[in-house]
Amino acid sequence: MTRRNRARNADGRRPSARVTNYRQLKNPFPPMDVFTADRIEAMHEAALSVLEDLGVKVLLPEAVTIFAAAGAVVKGEMVHIGREIVESAIASAPTRIEGRAGSRERNVLLELGSLVFQPGAGAPHATDEIRGRRPGSARDFRELVQLTHHFDVFQMMPPLVEPQDVATNIRHYFTLETQLTESDKFPFIFSRGTPQVAESFELLCDFRGLSDKEFHAEPHCYTIINTNSPRTLDIPMAQGLIDFARAGQVSIITPFTLMGAMAPITVAGAITLSHAEAIAALTLTQLAKPGAPVCYGTFTSNVDMKSGAPAFGTPAHFQASLAAGQLARFIGLPWRSAAGSAANLNDVQAANENQFGLWGCLLAGATVVIHSAGWIEGGLSVSYEKLVTDAEVLNMVAELCAGAQAGEAEIGLDAIAETQPGGHFFAAAQTMARYQTEFYEPVVHDYANFGTWTERGAKDASTRARDIWQAIVANPSRPAIDADRHGALKDTIAKLTAKGGAYPES
Repeated sequence: MTRRNRARNADGRRPSARVTNYRQLKNPFPPMDVFTADRIEAMHEAALSVLEDLGVKVLLPEAVTIFAAAGAVVKGEMVHIGREIVESAIASAPTRIEGRAGSRERNVLLELGSLVFQPGAGAPHATDEIRGRRPGSARDFRELVQLTHHFDVFQMMPPLVEPQDVATNIRHYFTLETQLTESDKFPFIFSRGTPQVAESFELLCDFRGLSDKEFHAEPHCYTIINTNSPRTLDIPMAQGLIDFARAGQVSIITPFTLMGAMAPITVAGAITLSHAEAIAALTLTQLAKPGAPVCYGTFTSNVDMKSGAPAFGTPAHFQASLAAGQLARFIGLPWRSAAGSAANLNDVQAANENQFGLWGCLLAGATVVIHSAGWIEGGLSVSYEKLVTDAEVLNMVAELCAGAQAGEAEIGLDAIAETQPGGHFFAAAQTMARYQTEFYEPVVHDYANFGTWTERGAKDASTRARDIWQAIVANPSRPAIDADRHGALKDTIAKLTAKGGAYPES
C-alpha cells in the first residue's frame, strides 16, 4: 500500500511520502519450534510408514493407475506408497513458485519466507449487520471479491462463499468471470471435475490473451485440494491434482484434520496424519508431472470434546501450526496454514481466536495464510464486518514486515538536541517533516478520546466496519480490463451455458 499526503509542512514543503508495500510481503518473524528436530524427523518417518504400511484410500481409478505405474502397491482401493516414491516426489516439487496475476505488480511469490494473506473461504453462508445471516449468493460472492480486491493486504482470491443461487453447472463461469473483472489478483479455480477445470482454463487463457504454451509454462491460477481425513483421497480432489499438475497450475494441498475427530487427539498425532496425507497428494502431482507447482498445507485444530464442534484459535491450533511449519521446512517447500474463528458473530471471541490463530501461522513461518479475515462459525459464514476488522490487523502485520529504520535521520540526535528538557517534540523539525507519514493510519480503529468518540456517534468497531464495507461495495475499485476481451468472455460463457454448462464430477 502506498500512502501519499498532499498536505504541506509549515515551511511549505511536502512531507516525504510514506511507502509500504503490502503486496509482496516477507515474514519478519523468526520461526518458532514446538518440537525438537529429532521429533520432527520422527514424525516425518512415521508419516512415510503410514503411507507405505497402512496406505491411503484412493477413489479415482486414474490416480490409482498413476501410483501403480510408479511402483506403489495397490490392494483394492488402498494404495501403499513406498517411501522412495514419496521422497523422489518431494525432491522434484519446486521450492519457489511465482504466480502470474492479472497485472505484474499483483504477482505472488510462494516460497519459504514469503507471506501471503487470503480472507475466509469456502463458506456456505454470508452475514452482515444489515442483511443478517443468509445462504451465500452471487451478490455476496461479488461483493466479497470487491472487498478482497480493495485491501492490498489480501494477495490471492479465495473461494469466499458458495453462490448458491447460481446453478452448479454454470457456477464456475460466474465465479471466474467475477474474479477476472472485479480484480486483477491471483485467481482461484474450483476442482470439481475435468470438464469444469478445462473450461475454466480456456476462459482464463482467452481473457488474459495467453496461448496454451504460455499458460502451461507458468502458473496463472490455483486450486485448493482437501483430503478426506483420515487417509482418503476422493475422486474430484485426486482429479484436480492431476489436472492442475499437467497444466502447470498451482495446487494448494490441505488436509483438514481435527484432533479427536478426523485425527488423533494429540498435536503430534494429528500433524503426523496431516503430513502423511499432504505428501501423498503431493506425490500424485509429481507423478502426473514432475516439477508441477504445489504448495504443502495443513489446517489442524481440535474439536470441543463436549459438543464435537470444531474449535479454532486454540492453544492446540497454535501448536499444530508450529509443528506443520517445522515439517514444511524439513521438506523445504512453501506451505499454507490457516487462522479462523468458531465465534458466531464479530465479537471479542472472534477477534481473539482469529488473532491467536494468525500468530500461530506467523510464528510458524506459513507462506500462505488463509481464513485470515472474516471467517466465523468454524467456516460456516464469512462476516463482512469481520473481514474489515481483521484486515486492520493484517495491515498492521504488513507494516511490521517493512521493518523499522535506524539511520541517522531516524535516530534523530538533532531532534533530541533541539528539544529542551521537560519540553515536547510536537514542533521539532523531525516531527514536522514526518508527522503525516510516520505512523500507520488505521482503517477501522478509532484513537479519539471518549468525548470526541461520543460526539461522533459512539460507534463500536463493528459499526465502523459496517460503514466501511458499505462504502467500498457502493463504489468498488476495479482494475482496468479490455472491453473486447470481456465481451468475448461473456459471449463464450453464454454459448457454454446454452450447451448445458458442465456439472461437477463426484
